[in-house]
Amino acid sequence: MTSQKRKILLVANWKCNPATLPEAQRLFAAIKKTVPRYNNIDVVICPPAVFLSRFSAVGGKLGVQDVFWENTGAYTGAIGSRMARSVGASYAIIGHSERREHMGETNEMVQAKVKAALAAGLRVVLCVGEKSRDGDAAAYAGFVKEEVSVGLRGVTKQSLGNVIIAYEPIWAVGSDEADTPERTLEMALYIRKTIADLYDRTVAQTFPVLYGGSANAGNARAFLRDGGVDGLLVGRASLQAKEFGKIVQIANEF
Repeated sequence: MTSQKRKILLVANWKCNPATLPEAQRLFAAIKKTVPRYNNIDVVICPPAVFLSRFSAVGGKLGVQDVFWENTGAYTGAIGSRMARSVGASYAIIGHSERREHMGETNEMVQAKVKAALAAGLRVVLCVGEKSRDGDAAAYAGFVKEEVSVGLRGVTKQSLGNVIIAYEPIWAVGSDEADTPERTLEMALYIRKTIADLYDRTVAQTFPVLYGGSANAGNARAFLRDGGVDGLLVGRASLQAKEFGKIVQIANEF
């Protein structure tokens, strides 16, 4: 991190919400109104994939919440990276803890998806994070290192410029208990050290890391100021236009 004004990335992950297209359109319109354009902030909205084509004509940066590792084929229910690109997505969230837990995604599956998304020209938000802070620190740090290392296997230094890592401690996702900025700083530094070991120190120094896991307007300032991160992956709070608008305003301070 440097003292210079840095670009903040805010990624809104709507998950499986809202239930209908009219609701999604109202939420998207409300967020567009409450999120002015700031030169130092990028806001990416990641709605359910079925809504993407309705939003692409409106403008703004859009992301898809998951992609498959093949673009086409006999894979019922899968979404190819090129499909997502064709309806307006420029970002892809890959390896979110909820997909790892509920859909059984392995590090190897995540790695295949990362390569496919990059090949299709998407920017990848690669999610990593430990299940628990209980026990030996080396154990949960090693868990995160494995997710990073396998997730980036085969990704060239040139392609790495289109990868962002979102650190989301699994125990904080969807809960009312976020991590602390101090512990997030430790993990952000550790993730960048892992990047340095995989690539080089120069790349690692500027590598973007986000925090995710119950991020909201109440803790956004602390994470952006003291957490060693370049932005936030926002879940539940992104479903409330006013709340998300406050997060954007806070991010503009940095």
